[in-house]
Amino acid sequence: MGTGTGRKIEPGVVDARDAQRALRRINDYLSHTAQSEADVKVRLETGAADEALVLPRPVAEMFASMLAALANGQGVQIMPVDAVLTTQQAADMLNVSRPYLIGLLEDGEIPYTLVGRHRRIRFADLRQYLREDDAKRKDSAVDLMELDQELGLL
Repeated sequence: MGTGTGRKIEPGVVDARDAQRALRRINDYLSHTAQSEADVKVRLETGAADEALVLPRPVAEMFASMLAALANGQGVQIMPVDAVLTTQQAADMLNVSRPYLIGLLEDGEIPYTLVGRHRRIRFADLRQYLREDDAKRKDSAVDLMELDQELGLL
């Protein structure tokens, strides 16, 4: 695996039954050792009885989250927090067109830097924009519900 901006597993690439089986096993282990902060030793199915992969507990918990999504037929993506994205990568993550994203950048909605003539967006800034956008949507939904109640439409 390289050190690029992220790794993605598309929906359906991993068999959901295999992901469910692995999820059950890792969740059982994590629940039995819930009070422990110790690293997790994973026995590999390679035939070597004394060979174990040691994972920090937070990594094993992250694997459990990823396996849960895969078991539900969803894709997953791992992205380093300090990753820097191209405008196309950022637009893909927001599920918007690149021109729409450029508009958000130029309006100051999302910070960016220029590398030569190319815009670059920090993943952390993109996540912050998403959090703020979600909060605005929730506030708007609450406002609409209150208006509905005032007008007796509910």
